[in-house]
Amino acid sequence: MPQRSSQPATNRLIDSLQELQRQDFLSECSPVDLQFGQPMGLPGGPIRKVYFPLTAFISRVTPVDRHPPLEVGLIGNEGMLGETLWLGQDRHPTQVLVQGSGTALEMSAAQFLRQLKESPSLAPTVSRYLFVLIEQLAQNAACQAFHELRERLVRWLLMTHDRAPGDHLELTHQFLSDMLGVRRSAVTIAASDLQYRRLIRYARGHIQILSRAGLEEMACECYAASVRAYERQFSDAPVPLCGQAGNSADSRPAAV
Repeated sequence: MPQRSSQPATNRLIDSLQELQRQDFLSECSPVDLQFGQPMGLPGGPIRKVYFPLTAFISRVTPVDRHPPLEVGLIGNEGMLGETLWLGQDRHPTQVLVQGSGTALEMSAAQFLRQLKESPSLAPTVSRYLFVLIEQLAQNAACQAFHELRERLVRWLLMTHDRAPGDHLELTHQFLSDMLGVRRSAVTIAASDLQYRRLIRYARGHIQILSRAGLEEMACECYAASVRAYERQFSDAPVPLCGQAGNSADSRPAAV
């Protein structure tokens, strides 16, 4: 992974800042370990800290009456948690929890707001990221409404793989069914089909990506659209996602 300071800056938003501003920003960050399933915020809950994932990744989910929460977005080292502070909103719009254990950089909300005022390149970076989230949220809604479960599962696996440090994902069928908003039996059937095609290997809550290229061929156009949405805004910061270098399954895109 590229190292541009005394701390390993492997978050694309931070890496897109101008050199001196990036150094100043990193000096106010603290490294933290995030654990799978760790709650990061509730709908309407206060935003006290801002997080920039390095190897961890975070899931945004929204609660629905009498149903498990539905996943509406993922945050890896291409993004951040707490971006709504830039809009003057200090509350989480969704429930947030850690989906992949790993590391992140942490900063208090007060420090982040001060950085927004003092760093000329930070505010435009966060604005571009917010625009990407709006595009991706719209794409997610369309995918959820119009595409079959297998296509949605493939897209979800690709998005998770983009943010994971390797080809092994710790995911149970129950967790997948909650994230996709379907019954566990439906996920089992879809995952078994992918395993039969030798695209993944699944056993005891672990999924191994065997063929990245095969999954991309099977994915609906929504995955590629989400990648393009990010690249349109951040193609000037070609920092690879965590684990991209040396990925044994196949090469991954520069961002999602």
